[in-house]
Amino acid sequence: MSVLPTQINLEVRDYECDLQGIVNNAVYLNYLEHARHKQLQAIGLDFAGLHDGGLDLVVTRSEVDYLAPLKSGDQFRVESRVSLLGRVRFEFLQQILRADGLPIVKARIVGTCLVKNSRPGIPAPICKLFDAGV
Repeated sequence: MSVLPTQINLEVRDYECDLQGIVNNAVYLNYLEHARHKQLQAIGLDFAGLHDGGLDLVVTRSEVDYLAPLKSGDQFRVESRVSLLGRVRFEFLQQILRADGLPIVKARIVGTCLVKNSRPGIPAPICKLFDAGV
């Protein structure tokens, strides 16, 4: 099952750029993570609240293709789609597009939920959000 896609709009800040004047590759991971948290909020899941309840969403695999650079002041959007991959994993398919539509990054982020810092699994309340097609 898949949840409705979301998108967020951001702008590159000066300090996110390296000596070459482009966004440092590690910063893109921050953009992607921020977008994932926003998508979780959009479907009614609070990342910190889940942790407080003994559920930790963790990344187990990241695949990132860097297609073009962003520079200071560039406006861009991060699009995210999340779906279940069986009983214990989920995946986010994400892309970063410059405001003019130029593809910047394509990513596949796979994760799971650790229940009380123990076994991986997706608890029933979270699965219900996917089943509802939020």
